[in-house]
Amino acid sequence: MRYVPARRNSLFDDIFDDIFPNVTTSANTLMRTDIREKDGRYLLDIDLPGYKKEDIKISIYNGNLTISAEHHETDEEKDAKGNILRKERYSGSCSRTFYVGDAIRQEDITASFKDGILTVDFPTEVKKEETEKKYIDIL
Repeated sequence: MRYVPARRNSLFDDIFDDIFPNVTTSANTLMRTDIREKDGRYLLDIDLPGYKKEDIKISIYNGNLTISAEHHETDEEKDAKGNILRKERYSGSCSRTFYVGDAIRQEDITASFKDGILTVDFPTEVKKEETEKKYIDIL
């Protein structure tokens, strides 16, 4: 099955695009991710245009790497007397989760954010720590 975008039959489609240019209606355009493997490491390049480094959170729990971003913005215009002529608010959030395996720990993951692209780096394989051989008591 192939996704075919809906045809724009309404004047309102164009009006809303002009009013809310940064708001997208398709989930396919949020957090587009490129996954590469290089030198035994995975590199995730995640598009987060319009977000700041402070807006982004990365967590790992039960082998699931979750990247979430949240942004709040208020735009206010006042006249010379201080009366509000226009006030607009925007709030948005997005999140993606990737299963990276139970062996990956927080210490194995590094991340950087530049020019609207979040790069997350972690090993393809984590060597299990050698543990001391333990014997089971026989009752």
